[in-house]
Amino acid sequence: MLSVPVIENDRVKLTLLDRANYQNLRGISTEKNLLRYSPSEISTENALKDYIEIAVKGYEHRNTIPFLVYDKATGAYAGSTRFGHIHWKNKTLHIGWTWIGKAFQGTGLNKHMKFLMLCYAFENLGFEKVEFRVDERNQRSRRAVEKLGATLEGILRQDTLMTDGYRRNTCCYGMLSEEWPSIKSSVFKDFQ
Repeated sequence: MLSVPVIENDRVKLTLLDRANYQNLRGISTEKNLLRYSPSEISTENALKDYIEIAVKGYEHRNTIPFLVYDKATGAYAGSTRFGHIHWKNKTLHIGWTWIGKAFQGTGLNKHMKFLMLCYAFENLGFEKVEFRVDERNQRSRRAVEKLGATLEGILRQDTLMTDGYRRNTCCYGMLSEEWPSIKSSVFKDFQ
């Protein structure tokens, strides 16, 4: 089993998500439209437990690393995020499955989370590429990923079935390890 340290800076702490974290996320997961553009469901007690169970099993099989997000500025749990689709041989992974409560959105918390995750992926794990997958309709998330310095590589047409039966188009963004030093020193210059 991969040992995952606590990843943190002065704003956010990311700890390994486990089954015991259900209570920390329950209040946030019921916020209306929190996962509007996600194929996941977390709004009921059973759905959230299933979501966490899938994340934990992915970790046990070494293809995901799920995190619980704690906002140090407010002293509260904010949501969850994850490394997924981890390909150890190819040195690629996705950052996604990110959801934080509405009170934390637009506060800079997400950028701090992504900074820590990108540092960990490129500098600790030695990965060559990080990808982000975003619903084509989710302009807010697309802008956020673009502001991180990721490049739109293409759009997968009708590749993901949503909970309401809609088949979404997914925007595929990527960032290469050779791009990371420049992105780190420009996009994240205030974080160092």
